[in-house]
Amino acid sequence: MATKFDVEERWPELFAQLDDTQRRAVVQSLASAWHEGWEPNREDVENLTDEARGAIDRAEYLRRVDAAAERRRKVSVAR
Repeated sequence: MATKFDVEERWPELFAQLDDTQRRAVVQSLASAWHEGWEPNREDVENLTDEARGAIDRAEYLRRVDAAAERRRKVSVAR
């Protein structure tokens, strides 16, 4: 696990269109997952920021999350 939680520094363009409330909500959600052992990746951060700013709805967010999980599962099984 990374020793520093730095999603806003790594991908500032994903947070640029969020207002303060949206940004705090996204960062808190990601930080909670990070504290549980999740390693941030751009795809997951982008999906969550897209939903927070209203670029996608909840159904599309869930579709993207499911698709990403399936791709990662296939890669894991192939190893």
